[in-house]
Amino acid sequence: MAEMRVKLVSMGCGDETLTTQAREALEEADCLVGADRLLREAPARPNVPRLKAVRGEEILSILRASGAKAPCVLLSGDAGFYSAAAGLVPLLEGEKIPFEVLPGVSSLQAFAARLHKDWQGWNLYSAHGRNCDPVAAVCQGKPAFFLTGGTLGSAELCGILTRAGLGELRVDIGENLFCKGEKLYTGTAAECAKMSFAPLSVLLVQPAPRPSRRTPGIPDEEFLRDKVPMTKQEVRAAILAKLAVAPNEVCWDVGAGTGSVSVELALQCREAWALEREERALALIEENRKKFGAWNLHIKAGEALEALKDLPAPDKVFIGGSGGRLREIVSMVSAANPNARVCISAIALETLHTALAILQELGYEAEVAQISVSRARKVGELHLLMAQNPVFLITGERP
Repeated sequence: MAEMRVKLVSMGCGDETLTTQAREALEEADCLVGADRLLREAPARPNVPRLKAVRGEEILSILRASGAKAPCVLLSGDAGFYSAAAGLVPLLEGEKIPFEVLPGVSSLQAFAARLHKDWQGWNLYSAHGRNCDPVAAVCQGKPAFFLTGGTLGSAELCGILTRAGLGELRVDIGENLFCKGEKLYTGTAAECAKMSFAPLSVLLVQPAPRPSRRTPGIPDEEFLRDKVPMTKQEVRAAILAKLAVAPNEVCWDVGAGTGSVSVELALQCREAWALEREERALALIEENRKKFGAWNLHIKAGEALEALKDLPAPDKVFIGGSGGRLREIVSMVSAANPNARVCISAIALETLHTALAILQELGYEAEVAQISVSRARKVGELHLLMAQNPVFLITGERP
């Protein structure tokens, strides 16, 4: 085994992009290991064994059994870009098997070249056999590049964007780059959602329109409200501070009202869910979602206990209204993610007492803060402070 030296060969985007270094390695190889397509396309000496494997442990097992001294593991594109090398390299290091990684031309590089564009400013994602949220991706303020494949091809990703209200975003799609049947498409996400594309496709989406990123606490008057109750600016800012929302997190807003807290959560996190039962409030949430470009905000109608079912597990949860089912709601949050942080707002002392008791009963460490805000109003030549209702914020987190 000590005599074996493995080469991880990046195959680029096909024969035209294979490097001289990679060709020499393939000519010297006494065994090839990789996916079917790569094994078929790899130039090598006749009668060299070609063994199918795509997972790290599987590849390592085949290498051990092969008896080869100079095997090549074939990797599509470049070994450093969403490649099987990420799983294989630690295994080879753990076994102390000598290896070398040969870089190649990735589909990212090839696509940027075909479009005559720089790619260093793009955000890079893979939807090839991975969970991928294109809506969250395009909300980051930069063009989003996607490797596609499996159940999430270019058309499917464009469909998700279209259903989120982003059908007008410009997209570029590259099929079979530097290979037979290469095609380039430009259009809107809505147009491309209705088309079909080759499995070997990549997608570039322009960023979604959004207001400039700001600290929490958007002025009240900027929200569409009608007569639906709304959490005020200073309290909203405190809620987000108590929840400590991070960019990669999933948030729930239970009893969302106008969606003011939902929107602020969505502008800070990866994915937010607004749960509301009142029809007029639901319409306002949608209007505010569009106004603030909170495209990663999903709205779910209905009573909380039903609406909460089948949502992605939350990291942070705000409960602004419970319809008298606070215990059940917190229990569902705990079941979905025992480590989720919860913030409950209360105006009545009875609600404060109930929330505190429920959190402690369910194993949370609870903290209570009371927010009192007064705003000045001009009366003649004077400014008088007008007090708003004090609000209790009960924050719970498991130790």
